[in-house]
Amino acid sequence: MIKQPLDSKVLEHLDHIPADTKDTYLLCDGQVRLTAIGATRLVNEMQANFHTGVLETLVLGKAYIASLLMASSMKGNDRLQLTVECGGPIGGYTAEAWACGAVRGSLVHNPIPLAKPLKDTNLSPLYGPGFLTVTRLIEGNREPVSGQIMIEHGSLAKDLALYYQQSEQIPTLVDLAMQFDKEGHPSGAGGLLFQLMPGCDEKAIKQVEQAGSHLKPVGAWLENGLDMQAYVNVHCAELRPQHLDSGMVGFSCPCTKERFAGYLQHLPEDTRKDILTKGPFPLELTCGNCGSRYTFEKEALARLLNEPADKEKK
Repeated sequence: MIKQPLDSKVLEHLDHIPADTKDTYLLCDGQVRLTAIGATRLVNEMQANFHTGVLETLVLGKAYIASLLMASSMKGNDRLQLTVECGGPIGGYTAEAWACGAVRGSLVHNPIPLAKPLKDTNLSPLYGPGFLTVTRLIEGNREPVSGQIMIEHGSLAKDLALYYQQSEQIPTLVDLAMQFDKEGHPSGAGGLLFQLMPGCDEKAIKQVEQAGSHLKPVGAWLENGLDMQAYVNVHCAELRPQHLDSGMVGFSCPCTKERFAGYLQHLPEDTRKDILTKGPFPLELTCGNCGSRYTFEKEALARLLNEPADKEKK
């Protein structure tokens, strides 16, 4: 993976706020599970790699945070794919998160085509009818496990809560937040995932509902240099948070130039010859999952594409 350099002002801001983290808690004496994620740096890195505007960063950034929250209960090399397909201008997107905290993904449309400028951050009109699909790929299992719902709210947080209720029968509250600076860079990005455990009593349910209705903006909290542990301790104090563990999260993709080279070598012979004849030179290939760009100069490309043909002749 190749990460594009960040703006100097962005780097200066990131140096003064906490690193991206994932923290897990039990609330209400073990009756509720909470995952809190701070993701300001990784969303900025995503923006730099995909050259997204504010709207596109908001849409895809929230998808990244959501997939990380959902993958937080997974283990080992397990991963989760969050896919939205919709008829509105957004078109859809995919975000993929690993249990270890790595995340990648892309938009269907970048930029998102708008008939007129947005008046606020309500994205519902940009979704239109569509589907939200969650796929879990469990290490050792032959087949992935998927669940799907129709988009009802046009708000990723609300539609994910609906997904958990309909597909997994888990009462869930999701909060996804992002703050931007004057230049359109994310200055604070994070999210919360509250899930009721089996047997949760009515008192705990009411406490979570009340706490959820009064949550302060996560993005603004992170923008001011405060971390997610402090956020939970302050805003969920009445829920008696018990911290379980912490981990790192980051924008990451397993793509490499060697993998793209292998792809080129396995193209049909006539396609390889066509590339060598018509170019373009240098040839640039872009990873659709992370925006990394890999360049192959003409001489190196000739050696690369002629090698499989030579082997076949032998």
